[in-house]
Amino acid sequence: MNKAAAYIENIQRLINEVMLTQLTSIESASREIAWAIEQDKNIFLFGTGHSHLLAEEMFFRAGGLVKLQPVLEEALMLHTSASKSAELQHLSGYANIIFDHYRMKKGDVLIIFSYSGLSKVCIDLAKLANERGLVLIALTNTKRAKSGSSHHSSGKCLYEYADIVIENIGASADASIEIEGLSVPVSPTSTVIGSMIMNAVVARAVEIMVQNGVQPEIFAGGDSEYNCEIDSHYVKKYIGEIEFL
Repeated sequence: MNKAAAYIENIQRLINEVMLTQLTSIESASREIAWAIEQDKNIFLFGTGHSHLLAEEMFFRAGGLVKLQPVLEEALMLHTSASKSAELQHLSGYANIIFDHYRMKKGDVLIIFSYSGLSKVCIDLAKLANERGLVLIALTNTKRAKSGSSHHSSGKCLYEYADIVIENIGASADASIEIEGLSVPVSPTSTVIGSMIMNAVVARAVEIMVQNGVQPEIFAGGDSEYNCEIDSHYVKKYIGEIEFL
């Protein structure tokens, strides 16, 4: 078997493992999201580095929920400066600025994506969520967190602050394929598995809302008039109130 097929086979194995071990956590997360939308609460999505891709995956997506607010802080992404982003992830006080700027409040839902669960800004934000009464959902890899050292003064990792933990199952170093003659593995799995998990969460949340007699706003595929109406509504209701940093 060549390594392309080996990687795909590995992804299939991880999908099966998610099915066997994570459906209870997915159900809990879906119910919290459904409840939040039914109660007109906010749902925030946050990640740093490559993990921010999961926040973007859920935003303005065909078949996705309209009422999801990605926290897209450019300095914590990679396209401007990867090394700068890595340093800023451990800057004290950064999470407070994000929390206050986005006006996160009691009863809102905060979903934090961090494969390692060791980023200081993620842990700071998680701690604030606990203190301010938000529901915190963490999509992380606890095995990876336990194998490293927390950069936080509390000594805790992200998952230790979360109300709901969904395991982003994969290799501790994320990269998953060993190649003979190469000293480091290639081809990470966290984005593929993380995207699958979050879209599964949305599917179940929408199902719950419809069963409860609630019709959530969903982005339609393509350039439909419905999307234009939803986009205008979204800008006025959300982006008009909460500007991106």
